[in-house]
Amino acid sequence: QVQLAESGGGLVQPGGSLRLSCAVSGSISSSRIVSWYRQAPGKQGEVVATLTRGGLMNYSDSVKGRFTISRDNVKNIVYLQMNSLKPEDTAVYYCNADGLYLVGSYSSRPTFGSWGQGTQVTVSS
Repeated sequence: QVQLAESGGGLVQPGGSLRLSCAVSGSISSSRIVSWYRQAPGKQGEVVATLTRGGLMNYSDSVKGRFTISRDNVKNIVYLQMNSLKPEDTAVYYCNADGLYLVGSYSSRPTFGSWGQGTQVTVSS
């Protein structure tokens, strides 16, 4: 399994942007799929974006048109560009490798694949 480390979270005003990074130890190209998952207190978790090795991207309806997932195979980093942020985007964001294949809500955080430690994103004025 690869090891993952997220960064780039912080406090941003509504309408602002952030770019999250997920550094992958080892070769990211060995992962069939990478994903971003978020968890807010008292809410169901959600897979917001997935990116396959072949370049197929999927987004949850809640972020479609605002978030973009991408991958740098040379630097072994997965990114999540988040634009037009809303207060409801406030959550801890985790990246995952080879564990999450479907976007959408989850009643509990899945245990499959490799996970990072998470990075807090707070959208507030």
